[in-house]
Amino acid sequence: MLTPFDKTSLTTQLGGVSITIEAGRMARQANGAVLVQSGGTIVLVTAVTQPLPEDRGFFPLTVNYQEMSYAAGRIPGSYFRREVGRPSERETLVSRLIDRPIRPMFPKGFRDEVQIMATVLSAGKNTNPDVLAITGASAALTISDIPFDGPIVGARVGVINGDFVLYPTYAGIDENSDLNLVFAATRDAVVMVEGAANFMAEDRIAEALEWGHEAVMPLIDAQEKLREQTGKPKIVVAPPAHDEELEAFMNDFLKDRLAEAAFTPEKMERRQNLALLESEVLAAVAEKFPDDADRVRLAPGVFADIKKAVVRRRVYETKTRLDGRDLTTVRPLSIEVGLLPQTHGSALFRRGETASLSVATLGSTRDEQRIETLIGETTKRFMLHYNFPPYCVGECRMLRGPSRREIGHGALAERALTPVLPDPEKFPFTLRVVSEIMESNGSSSMATVCGGSLALMDAGVPIAEPVAGIAMGLMKVDDDYVVLTDILGDEDALGDMDFKVAGSERGVTAIQMDIKISGIPADVLRRALAQAREARVSILTDMKQVLEAPRSEVSDLAPQMAVLHINPDKIRSVIGPGGKNIKAITAETEADVDIEDSGRISIFAPTMASLERTKEMILYYDQTPQPGKNYVGVVRKILEVGALVEILPGCEGMLHVSQLDVERVENVTDLLQLGQEVTVKVIELEPNGRIRLSRKAWLMEQAGQEIDLKDFARPAPRRDGGDRRDRRDRGGDRGGRRDRR
Repeated sequence: MLTPFDKTSLTTQLGGVSITIEAGRMARQANGAVLVQSGGTIVLVTAVTQPLPEDRGFFPLTVNYQEMSYAAGRIPGSYFRREVGRPSERETLVSRLIDRPIRPMFPKGFRDEVQIMATVLSAGKNTNPDVLAITGASAALTISDIPFDGPIVGARVGVINGDFVLYPTYAGIDENSDLNLVFAATRDAVVMVEGAANFMAEDRIAEALEWGHEAVMPLIDAQEKLREQTGKPKIVVAPPAHDEELEAFMNDFLKDRLAEAAFTPEKMERRQNLALLESEVLAAVAEKFPDDADRVRLAPGVFADIKKAVVRRRVYETKTRLDGRDLTTVRPLSIEVGLLPQTHGSALFRRGETASLSVATLGSTRDEQRIETLIGETTKRFMLHYNFPPYCVGECRMLRGPSRREIGHGALAERALTPVLPDPEKFPFTLRVVSEIMESNGSSSMATVCGGSLALMDAGVPIAEPVAGIAMGLMKVDDDYVVLTDILGDEDALGDMDFKVAGSERGVTAIQMDIKISGIPADVLRRALAQAREARVSILTDMKQVLEAPRSEVSDLAPQMAVLHINPDKIRSVIGPGGKNIKAITAETEADVDIEDSGRISIFAPTMASLERTKEMILYYDQTPQPGKNYVGVVRKILEVGALVEILPGCEGMLHVSQLDVERVENVTDLLQLGQEVTVKVIELEPNGRIRLSRKAWLMEQAGQEIDLKDFARPAPRRDGGDRRDRRDRGGDRGGRRDRR
């Protein structure tokens, strides 16, 4: 007897989109599991926890998002034909989208291991599963016994024809929207933002967030209702130990020394001062409480809490930052371009103690990145890769593949620069920018945006306008908010917000926001955006003083590029049988040649000489016969009345027997053989496309006679009617042979 599934599902309508959250059918042994469905897209999200034998000193949360090929009816293209190895860049970025909003929502002191897994089981053609996975992670945690201060909702807002659209389709975002804004929100506020825009005004982005936040409230209600119906009792988490005697002793020991150590302009000196002070106070605690191991164990956490409180209070009261700046001043800038002689473009952008060495490289269309996705294979002509080597923060660390953070920062900077790139039809190069972080003290991703923009300009890439970025911070003290421009690494760690905004003078092109508190008021968000614009425009002004516009020509070291347009009918000749002709061209010139069915040919050559030679060899196959012009052709076929002569690649003309010589020729084979080269003149291009040739006209011209093509337009008849007689005689011969047989 079949047992029915014990499941619970709730369906919500948002902006014309139906979203269903279901619990109880899948992954029943997980602490929490839900299916989130919209249209043909279904995502399974599970939440599992297990206690650890010892406290690691941090919250061990891992988030994994995975897209299964079967979800789109595909077989993986890997050697093993299965989803193996490292997650794709797309999967890594979505994993970060899920991780960032939920991580601050676990109670302080909870140290059990938690793993969130989001698996795309079915991929529809319209609904992007990434935002469904964010909502699914929240729903799985909400109905589980894992302590979680949710729920939250993940959503996407687009702007199509001037109107806000919730959960736009793939096509709507890619082709029609000026905004692609992913956000996560609680009932009270937006807590995470990630997106790209087409030079959108800051106020318009704030409106989009406010509109989207209000629109997703039904999904908050649905999760709370699902918890009422299927939720488990939550694990009880003991609040962090609070020892007033220990805190009083440490505060008295530190007094003004902590503020003096923290408010040091240089990062490394500040780190050394704080580390020395911490070691002193921990030694004092151990001496004060020699038999109290618990107090000694709590002391590092108490020191961190005191440091955070002292720094935030002093910044709020004095409006002075750790390095001595006021709240809105950008750190001093230093900019160099063209400093690497053998690269196509380079720039060193330094803001305070953060520096990015950005290098631009140009390639052919063959260098485009091929990406296998659930909606099919796509290509990328622009790639930005961000590297964060250990030396940039004075550390020793094993070198491995790019971390999630490196992939995320690179994707953010890539989104920021994409809107200013030239049209591929006019500038068909593949572009790559690599940002090597030379030193870091906050906002290295935004330094990458600035350096990447300058490196592209130095390489001669005709970008529409330069782009810059800035990172904003926030400190909430009591019920007031302090917005900080161009935050330091320590201000990020001790603050409540990391808000990155990139764009040009026209508007925003990329945005990313993470908040550690429950949310910020809309007016504070607008203030942060306005403050970010002032800083961005100031940075752009300084950048233009170094390099006002892209260089007029691409680097001599970059591939030399030209675009040809040939008759589409000639493409076959350019390629040749089995690719013979194009292989010969590329082998001789070392050029990359991309041929389109329309007849558009893009050439990328290592040198100008190679480029010109490649153009010459390609255009050889695109020639059109000209009446009156002489050609050296090859006899391709012998006929009774003449011969077919190939005068150009793939172009044959008729050389009639009457045009073979100034003297009468009885048989074509008396003068011509297959494969023989023969010089002829084009005497007529007939309306039906046929080409008439004459060797006789060429011979007369060589003898010094004046030639009138009209005299050769039609084949002259045999003066004695020999054609018919000859054919009859030859027919008689054939008949005689038949009789003899």
